[in-house]
Amino acid sequence: MAKLGVTKYGAEVLRNVAQPVEEINNEIKGIISNMLDTLYASEGIGLAAPQIGIPKRIIVVDINPSDPSSKPIVMINPSIVDQQGQIEFEEGCLSVPDVRGNVKRAEKITVEAIDADGNKIRIEASDMLARVVQHEIDHLNGKLFIDHLSRIKQQLIKKQLRKIQSESS
Repeated sequence: MAKLGVTKYGAEVLRNVAQPVEEINNEIKGIISNMLDTLYASEGIGLAAPQIGIPKRIIVVDINPSDPSSKPIVMINPSIVDQQGQIEFEEGCLSVPDVRGNVKRAEKITVEAIDADGNKIRIEASDMLARVVQHEIDHLNGKLFIDHLSRIKQQLIKKQLRKIQSESS
């Protein structure tokens, strides 16, 4: 399909709650294909539909994109139904380039979603996969990883955020 531009910090679509997908049709399958192309071209490991300007509850994840045997995970209307533990780790985001920060997230999660073929799926994730899925689901809820940072860290990155916002307007 096509690599699309990644929506950057400041875009309204990144702060709105994405709409549920009602039906998996050719349009949705095209969005998923474009998301995967964009994910790999951007050298990311996770992408949510709002990050390409589409306010739909779709995420794609591939935590080992350089491994040819790695298969991407597509989740439509994902929901975290269980979480355990907590771990802090550094995160970044394609929509907030060159900004990184430590974020506390659940160490293990269970997610229910629909795959690209319309099948219900349930995934138990830990470590990096759990972190990426939580990060992408945040995007579907209008939240960015920078919202999880301490107030001090948020103050320290304000100038960087203004620059990202002005470059993408």
